[in-house]
Amino acid sequence: MDRTEFVIVTALVLFAAFLLGWAASWLVGRLTRVTHENMDDLDHMAHALHEAEESRDQAIAYLHQREAELTNRLSQSEAELRAAMDGLRDARHEADELRAYVERISAD
Repeated sequence: MDRTEFVIVTALVLFAAFLLGWAASWLVGRLTRVTHENMDDLDHMAHALHEAEESRDQAIAYLHQREAELTNRLSQSEAELRAAMDGLRDARHEADELRAYVERISAD
């Protein structure tokens, strides 16, 4: 094999490698190309995700509001319970005093 044949064979091998690389690149590009339908599906999923996030945020806000209302009602109920217990304690004390007074009067 002389020099000219070697150059031609090398050129053909390099050209074949170039064509093989180009064909592989074209095939990969063809297989991974995003179609219009895929973009529509992605847009639909993005819209659905956005709506779900808004619903979640509204639910969280409602839960925080409801928790604040219930905490407030619980505080009011506890205050009313303390007031009722104090009133009951005073009434028992007064009843005991009246009972003792009646016993003293009836003993005399």
